[in-house]
Amino acid sequence: MSNVKKVTDSIFYVGVNDHQVDLFEGQYVVPNGMSYNSYVIMDDKIAVMDTVDVHFGNEWISNIEEVLNGKKPDYLVIQHMEMDHAGSIRTFKEKYPDAQIVGNAQIFQMMRQFYGENWEDKQVVVENGGTLSFGKHTLTFVFAPMVHWPEVMVSYESTEKVLFSADGFGKFGANDVEEDWDDESRRYFIGIVGKYGQQVQNLLKVAATLDIQIICPLHGPVLTDNLGHYISLYDKWSSYSPEEDGIVVAYTSVYGDTKEAALLLAEKLKEKACPKVVVHDLARCDMALAIADAFKYSKLVLATTTYNADIYPFMKDYIHRLTERNFCNRSVAFIENGSWSPRAMLVMKEMLKEGGKLYYTKNNLTIWSGLTDENKEKLEAMANELCQEYIAASDKLAVKDDISALFKIGYGLYVVTSNDGNRDNGLIVNTVTQVSENPTRIAVGINKKNYSCETIEKTKKLNVNVLSERAVFSVFQRFGFQSGRDVDKFEGIEVNRTDNGLPFLKHYINAVISLEVDNMIDMVSHTLFICEIKEMRLISDDRTITYNFYQENVKPKPATEGKKGWICKVCGFIYEEEDLPADYICPICKHGVADFEKIQ
Repeated sequence: MSNVKKVTDSIFYVGVNDHQVDLFEGQYVVPNGMSYNSYVIMDDKIAVMDTVDVHFGNEWISNIEEVLNGKKPDYLVIQHMEMDHAGSIRTFKEKYPDAQIVGNAQIFQMMRQFYGENWEDKQVVVENGGTLSFGKHTLTFVFAPMVHWPEVMVSYESTEKVLFSADGFGKFGANDVEEDWDDESRRYFIGIVGKYGQQVQNLLKVAATLDIQIICPLHGPVLTDNLGHYISLYDKWSSYSPEEDGIVVAYTSVYGDTKEAALLLAEKLKEKACPKVVVHDLARCDMALAIADAFKYSKLVLATTTYNADIYPFMKDYIHRLTERNFCNRSVAFIENGSWSPRAMLVMKEMLKEGGKLYYTKNNLTIWSGLTDENKEKLEAMANELCQEYIAASDKLAVKDDISALFKIGYGLYVVTSNDGNRDNGLIVNTVTQVSENPTRIAVGINKKNYSCETIEKTKKLNVNVLSERAVFSVFQRFGFQSGRDVDKFEGIEVNRTDNGLPFLKHYINAVISLEVDNMIDMVSHTLFICEIKEMRLISDDRTITYNFYQENVKPKPATEGKKGWICKVCGFIYEEEDLPADYICPICKHGVADFEKIQ
């Protein structure tokens, strides 16, 4: 049965489905097979995009012939030399000896390594950013080294706005099987491309400049709808950001005691409002799925035994695979077991140093052989710590008068949220302080030029989100570098809400304080809102971010080398003139000249 499908009126899918493979790349379970994708662009000149695994070469050629209907291709474009995509080059050349082969210099070098020849007399060597026209259609080539081989490039067709994305946006599974794209693409990405997050981020920056209507990957279905969803997931995966709130409990157990502890903890987590709890027995589960879940969710519990003065082999393999893929930006807790010298926790922490920045819980558990009542109490404390933010977000479980939330206030940075009656809004402020104790009053200073100032003057309601040191730069971009008059700052993000109906962030904060304005003081450039506390929720024990911490650890360092002028200390914008006008406003973050400094 033919696999030929129309992508557009002039672009056709000619790939194949492989239901013979059981382990992709010899290690990833693929119960629904794999697809090897190839495409034909019909124009004055005809181009075939990539080939397929050699075992399906004849089927692929048959698909091409069906589309060509007696015509011959002028070009074969090779974007990636891995053999599931370049395995049928010789088959193609035997059928169409006059066709030229398009690739970059590194592709042709690898072609000789695989085939013993690279058809020098038929080569079209392209450069990064180079183009090739077939008539109405023009391809622009964008090199994507280490996504996930060094020679990889992608191609953008500007007439029909199609991105031929190589292995990007691919997934496990044949195209004649219906299955969830997110799950199988995540497992594919984390397993195969996950080590190269920065390289994928670089490619996404280029993609953001293109008008993409269709994505044609080398594995999985052609993507035509809701492209923002797929691109958003790729951005999260490649930046190692948690995709969802939840906790993965990954364990190994010899005689059942560590398993008992892991399963008991999982039940406690569910009772304490954890939105998702996933448990993996590493000796029996699909290891690739357990790895993908660790990257999908925000927290991880590792439970294992001390084994030969080390850790159990399946756990050792699991942690190695995590760190190999730059596992970071997660909270991690530990359960260790040992009968005479427990040291599994020490070994696991040492192994995790090979990855990126992680946040370890204060409450961990050491079991001496069997689980005791004291151990169960410590599991309760561990569950409370892991679920602190989920409990705080729960209307039923939250402590809404937790005075320790006030202790998070310092010379820090905050997101003040409000609502103008139509939509939520938020902005970054650095002036929040407790001004009296009995009654307790909080002062919040907001620039009069900010839309939030107008909103709060009218509604008399606001929430102060106390940002923690986990806050990432995108938080400051979203809430500090654009105006709520022009954009919906909460578009695309999920929030929790306090009893006053206003939002508070699900991530990156350690406390939220709901306020009602009691008095307003005109401070010329700012309005100082004196507020009564209506609600206080402690979200986590993370430290409050300070302005200095933001400057040194969060804000990207601007490239000032060789440049003259002035730099905005808030967002890094560079004004490349000798003199800075006294009334100049930063076009990015809207701060004035007081926040600029001379480039030295």
